[in-house]
Amino acid sequence: MVTSQDHEYAVMGGADRAKIGRYLSIVSSSISAGLVLLLLAAVDLAETFKLNVNVPPAVLSLLGAGTVFGGLFWILNKYAWKWPLIAQLLKVPNVAGVWDCVGESLDADGAVAHRWQGEVTIIQCWDKLRVRLKTAQSSSSSIAAALSHDTVDGYVLLYQYKNDPKIGEPDLAAHIGCAVVTIAADLTSSTAEYFNGGGRLTFGRMNWSKR
Repeated sequence: MVTSQDHEYAVMGGADRAKIGRYLSIVSSSISAGLVLLLLAAVDLAETFKLNVNVPPAVLSLLGAGTVFGGLFWILNKYAWKWPLIAQLLKVPNVAGVWDCVGESLDADGAVAHRWQGEVTIIQCWDKLRVRLKTAQSSSSSIAAALSHDTVDGYVLLYQYKNDPKIGEPDLAAHIGCAVVTIAADLTSSTAEYFNGGGRLTFGRMNWSKR
């Protein structure tokens, strides 16, 4: 379910969304014209049988290109982008779902300083996405993201996030960070590196597994 906190995301190497919008406009105009012609033909047929048929202007407006475009975009944005053939054309991987996360914070020498676990929830439609990570001590939400296809490793998700510690964690501070997540081609596992700045100058790595 898309919420107000979800944000647009870039798709590197995918179909141009502006072009998809133009194609939808052309298809919408064609469908609208076809529906209007069918309706008018039905009215003419009814009149040949002496039937009194009155088509209100509101009905014709419902068949307008704008209405058809809105319906087609809603279907694409919510459902059609995940259909195998369309997904292959759009080149947008479906990474939505709940992932189990195992993380390690590293020190300056690259040794493990702290191990932690969390839950990653990704909400996604064709034009919006949100990455939500919850741990025992804090939670973070993405504020910007991009997806790209890696012909060797699968897919790469890059996102920037804002982290907020839970109440009662005086040693933690709110901060901004970024993560680079390499997702396997079967979309069931991933490895990641993260880097924090501002209130918490830390970095580390993560492993995600899809539930």
